[in-house]
Amino acid sequence: MITITGATGHIGNVLVRKLRTQGNIVQAVIPPFEDPKSLQGLQVEKIAGDVRKRDTLISAFEGSKIVYHLAGIRSIIPGKEELIYQVNYEGTKNVIEACLTTGVERLVYTSSIHAFPETPHGTVIDETLGFDPEQTVSVYEKTKALASLAVQKAVKQQGLDAVIVCPTAVLGPYDFPPFSELGQFVISFANNKLFAVPISGGYDFVDVRDVAEGHILACEKGEKGEAYILAGCWASISHVIELLEDVTGVKPPSWKVPTRVAQMVAKGVSLYSRIVSTRPLFTEYSLKVLSSNSLTTAMKAQQTLGYSTRSLRGTLTDTVNWYNKIGCI
Repeated sequence: MITITGATGHIGNVLVRKLRTQGNIVQAVIPPFEDPKSLQGLQVEKIAGDVRKRDTLISAFEGSKIVYHLAGIRSIIPGKEELIYQVNYEGTKNVIEACLTTGVERLVYTSSIHAFPETPHGTVIDETLGFDPEQTVSVYEKTKALASLAVQKAVKQQGLDAVIVCPTAVLGPYDFPPFSELGQFVISFANNKLFAVPISGGYDFVDVRDVAEGHILACEKGEKGEAYILAGCWASISHVIELLEDVTGVKPPSWKVPTRVAQMVAKGVSLYSRIVSTRPLFTEYSLKVLSSNSLTTAMKAQQTLGYSTRSLRGTLTDTVNWYNKIGCI
């Protein structure tokens, strides 16, 4: 049996779909406050559990051969630092202990490209950098780096069999409410609700289906204790906007905002969002990410695992079609 934490999330539910297509028995660990709508219609066993409560994980992992640990909080909203730490770092340590206690044969941990130190513009981010919490900026980055180190430490010192995968910015179909930040951006663009877009910046974007396949390949072929970056292709924000215009037929906003101005606006938007309990489309942190070095490579995963990716245009087309299908556009 294969058990998945974070199965209701974007990557998680696509991973469930792929594993079920292969004929695997899949069990999803779902906390009581989480909506399992993304798993509706899928033949997956559901069991109550919370990564912050180790005993629930031990019960859930009994009889499991493989555990995919995807549960985590990737929030761009200030004010959730303590919760992010509890879930992303302490939760991963609980998963490790539960795997060791129940005799799980292999753990696949979903980390992030943000767990690696940022390098200067023009240089490539790869796995040789290692994980360093002291060279991170946000609490999200730090907790993913800490959790990745905890997994590697358990491999070396406690005999855990585990591999780590580090996706870049994930896009694609099967995104359910609450939508991913990128998904919300696509929806807002397609509905002509963006009043402005950043004038500069870019990132590495990868299809959620390729990331899910990368998880499976890492489980099957990954070397114990190793990390694998699951990247797609780098694209500037202006190119993404051009592709979205082609795919949707919607004209982009005419107001192109310089990064410095956008960051000033984002500060006010973040404050307002905290007051009214809504999620902003951009924050100071997300704009910083877009302007930072994000040149990365999936060469290790390609050569070792046989990992491959599809085109960004194809991903955006399928993403827009998905949101159309579920009535968001």
